[in-house]
Amino acid sequence: MKKGYYFGLIFFFAGATFLAHAFTARFISPIEYISSKFEVDAPPPVEHIAPPDVVRGIYMTSWVAGTKDWRAELIDFIEKSELNAVVIDVKDYTGRISFEVGDEKLKALEYSEKRIPDVKTFISELHRKNIYVIGRIAVFQDPHLAKKRPDLALKKKNGEVWKDRKGLSWVDPASLEVWELTVRIGKEAEAAGFDELNFDYIRFPSDGNIDDIVYPFWDGKTPKAEIMKNFFAHLDAKFDVLKVPISGDIFGLTTWNTDDLNIGQVLEDALRYFDYVSPMVYPSHYPPTFQGYKNPAEHPYEIIKTALVRAREREFAMASTTSTKLRPWLQDFDLGANYDAAMVKLEQQAVYDAGLSSWLSWDPANRYTREAYP
Repeated sequence: MKKGYYFGLIFFFAGATFLAHAFTARFISPIEYISSKFEVDAPPPVEHIAPPDVVRGIYMTSWVAGTKDWRAELIDFIEKSELNAVVIDVKDYTGRISFEVGDEKLKALEYSEKRIPDVKTFISELHRKNIYVIGRIAVFQDPHLAKKRPDLALKKKNGEVWKDRKGLSWVDPASLEVWELTVRIGKEAEAAGFDELNFDYIRFPSDGNIDDIVYPFWDGKTPKAEIMKNFFAHLDAKFDVLKVPISGDIFGLTTWNTDDLNIGQVLEDALRYFDYVSPMVYPSHYPPTFQGYKNPAEHPYEIIKTALVRAREREFAMASTTSTKLRPWLQDFDLGANYDAAMVKLEQQAVYDAGLSSWLSWDPANRYTREAYP
């Protein structure tokens, strides 16, 4: 990605192991991760639904999932539509886990907020209705852990905890202890019944005064893409024994650019280690004049189709297969344009015309355009 101009794009986009402290940040091969002594005991087997051949799902916040009337409304919506999956926050932008956990190290960090007190019962209900349940885990954007463990947090040059443009703090993406905490959270989610683990904010920060960041673990020399690639490999190795799929959310621009956008995300690296990859191709998140469109948000079909065709070409170049791991996030919220049913349907059609069939729909308010999902 060209420096300068694309930094501006990234600013625009922000907006969809327990190790001894003496362990210094350095490059460690995936083989070393796999053989790491920081293992977590495997929980008892849990019943899961296998991934549907075609996944079409909506996002549900943990607060909604813990509110019986509201979640019942969304479940009814799923059952009466083409939808067959739901993505629920296990750990959101606050850093808090949405249900009680048994892991002692997570307990010591007071991670749980118990927003979904009946999480296992709720997931069982979804399973009885044959709804595939995906648990979303925000990783390196973690204000809670940054407060509990400031030694893991990104700092400013004056020593204060650094915050992004939204006022949220982050932990160091190169910290192996953070990696292992993420694994522990994922295993708690699997034990609760989630059928798939979806990882978001799997990147370095992109907005705010990034020139003022001091990293406690990243050496500033190892390429950010290498750090993220090794993190992806770490997740792949750790969760392989549980036999539940893992997926990763990445910037929509990764389908266009072959560099790491200065945040460590490269499409091919994500495709190599995740079972499913979800580019956030929200048309509203592309800047004015992108690809010649004065307002890209008004052209959902063109923006999304071109992005996914490019992504498919790069995926095909990696392996001789007609199957795909791509499962994009689409927007069902108004930003830059009015996203009514017709606009949402244009997004879906773009997915199909790009040769894909699965998608996930995002509305942070969970007020979906019902007419867009027949």
